[in-house]
Amino acid sequence: MEIKNAEYLGGYRLRLLFDNGEVRIADLEPSLSGPVFQPLNDPDYFRRFTIPFNTVQWENGADFAPEYLYEISVPE
Repeated sequence: MEIKNAEYLGGYRLRLLFDNGEVRIADLEPSLSGPVFQPLNDPDYFRRFTIPFNTVQWENGADFAPEYLYEISVPE
């Protein structure tokens, strides 16, 4: 499973396009605990993600497995 595209929706929510064609909405706020995710608690930092491989990633190296993002997201 891979993330093909992601769009910031506000707060800690992302609209994700998976490689199976599904578009799902993930609210990552409950997942932002632990040292690597601490910077993501700043909404301005959170919104500056990239998709360098198959999932969203932030400058500090924080990322989430695409399977996890699929599991916690809901259909659009």
